[in-house]
Amino acid sequence: MTTLAVDSPRDYETGDRNEFPVIAADIIFEGAAVGDNGSGFARPLVAGDPFRGFAEGPIDNSFGLAGDKRVRVRERGKVKLTIASLAITDVGKDVYASDDDAFTLTQGSNTRIGYVHRWVSTGIGIVAFDAASGAEAELADSTTGTAGGTLADVTATFDQTILNDNLASLAAKVNYLLRRLGS
Repeated sequence: MTTLAVDSPRDYETGDRNEFPVIAADIIFEGAAVGDNGSGFARPLVAGDPFRGFAEGPIDNSFGLAGDKRVRVRERGKVKLTIASLAITDVGKDVYASDDDAFTLTQGSNTRIGYVHRWVSTGIGIVAFDAASGAEAELADSTTGTAGGTLADVTATFDQTILNDNLASLAAKVNYLLRRLGS
């Protein structure tokens, strides 16, 4: 093992920022939700993309090759967003993006970016977001059970429905916790 014999200055990154190479022939505007195209390149988020954060400034790579430019993103924090149909009773609900500037409470094929931290007014909320929060895959529930807030006794005669409901409840709670760990 070799130990340092002289100073060795290091490059450190601070805060909740990151940079990603941008896909070819595209522009990412400041404030855009940024997604990963599946090949490691950043682009304006498309429903289903892994969420990488919000662009801190515009990056014009419309005439460049993939990776010619990099987008700087904020990976974690709280942001004021317009969210379709947001009501005061939606605090704590998950928020999804269907593109780089369309936010909803509907999961569908959309990308989860965070949750409603605070209601501001109808359709506007503060969203706690974390690009790393989707890193751990959620549990897929194929039990056909119905999730509830209580685990029930399966009974001595064994009831498949109760067992499926219990498993569905556990899966729902684990998935809820996974979503909240990072954001």
